[in-house]
Amino acid sequence: MHTRRTPRPTKVTARALATALTAAALLLTACSAGGSMTATSEAAQPALAPLPSSTPPALAPYYGQKLAWRDCGVEGFQCATLKAPLDYAKPDAGDVRLAVARKKATGKGRPLGSLLVNPGGPGGSAVGYLQQFAGIGYPAEVRARYDMVSMDPRGVARSEPVECLDGRQMDAYTQTDTTPDDRKETDALVERYKKFAERCGARSSRLLRHVSTVEAARDMDILRAVLGDRKLNYVGASYGTLLGATYAGLFPGRAGRLVLDGAMDPSLSARQLNLEQTRGFETAFQAFAKDCVRHADCPLGGKGTPPAQVGDHLAAFFRKLDAHPVPAGDTDGRRLGEALATTGVIAAMYDEAAWTRLREALTSAMKNNDGAGLLALSDSYYERDGDGQYTNLMFANAAVNCLDLPPAFDNPEQVEKELPAFEKASPVFGKGLAWTSLNCAYWPVRATGEPHRIEAEGADPIVVVGTTRDPATPYPWAKSLAHQLSSARLLTYAGDGHTAYGRGSACIDSAINAYLLEGTPPANGKRCS
Repeated sequence: MHTRRTPRPTKVTARALATALTAAALLLTACSAGGSMTATSEAAQPALAPLPSSTPPALAPYYGQKLAWRDCGVEGFQCATLKAPLDYAKPDAGDVRLAVARKKATGKGRPLGSLLVNPGGPGGSAVGYLQQFAGIGYPAEVRARYDMVSMDPRGVARSEPVECLDGRQMDAYTQTDTTPDDRKETDALVERYKKFAERCGARSSRLLRHVSTVEAARDMDILRAVLGDRKLNYVGASYGTLLGATYAGLFPGRAGRLVLDGAMDPSLSARQLNLEQTRGFETAFQAFAKDCVRHADCPLGGKGTPPAQVGDHLAAFFRKLDAHPVPAGDTDGRRLGEALATTGVIAAMYDEAAWTRLREALTSAMKNNDGAGLLALSDSYYERDGDGQYTNLMFANAAVNCLDLPPAFDNPEQVEKELPAFEKASPVFGKGLAWTSLNCAYWPVRATGEPHRIEAEGADPIVVVGTTRDPATPYPWAKSLAHQLSSARLLTYAGDGHTAYGRGSACIDSAINAYLLEGTPPANGKRCS
């Protein structure tokens, strides 16, 4: 699955929305998408077993290494390279080199060590997130007491990135029809998934078996030790919550102050994840629809138009684009078809601050036959630059997701059987999200993970944050993860958008800041709006 961290721009980090949208990761070609679980179904899953507290002798050289810090080329930041074993089961089989960045604590007061941050994904660059947002946009009092640190997980961005397609190939991939109407279109979609997987296998064969969340969490423990911290302090958003929770499950005695914002539920299968995330995007769209019709420029309906009818109008527009893509002013000749338009709309669901821009983009496309606005939203979601080049976000996303869980579906027939459930979950997005759940079926390596609970028995208090109308990590996931973790404190934001910390709620921010700075977690069940 794909989840994306989209921090609200602040005065310190005022940026174009297109930049903000690239701060983490997404949904459209991964193999999961979240949901709620009852206590009974959680109990049916095995629990993640902690690792021995002592360091195995074969790993001692990694834990004892020294980082050589150097200038990053970004003022105030230093960079270094950390080595970790490619295969923890065979530490002598070679290394993986991981990019690390930090900004030293900037103020007075007792130093609190390092605060590791991760924006999500999987596939989002933590180094980029630190340099563009966290290292300059986190509260000044937090940056004053902590060395702000990030590490691109293995296979991501600067850390030996997984590579698959070139720019032109990715352009073709992102324009593939994900709502096939007949066997010919279904076969074309399957062929596109197969070619994507084949290219990833051909270009990144060394890495593909070793980019799991468990391995990335073990890398974090090496970094903790090398930084000289007795315990890991951490803020993870979106997929970063799975990474942080996994760390706590493997190393409960070394888990310090952990904030898991926009929580994922590790006890769910890929199919359950996909179906529940589909519901999450429908919830977000309903909120957008109610807001849209309050504005005179809403192209999907007038004042009082029911959300369901707004959805019908959008679905009809998507069908029109499926048959007749519209110009988008793209120098590479791309036109706005259904697939790119859907991605653009979904991108705006992550942050209610994007709704105005979405209304304008929809108006241009629907009334003026100009798809440039929706194409720009889609491009920012895929991290495509003006030269037609993509970051490796989508490649790493698929690689991690397809390794962490068995495929949601094994063949098109299974997707077709489940279409009614997905279309019930979201009349607008359900069909497309069901078909995008098929891509892991053709992955060149088998999944090494399974759904599981994470208990982290013995860990210090862990703050789990959930947003009630979060599209990408639905609120029930936060409740489920908080139920699983033995020391969790659930903090709820009643509102819209993906994640909550640093997005405008003084209640949320003050609760998390007090925890990070004083070690005082919020009361379990605290609710903010």
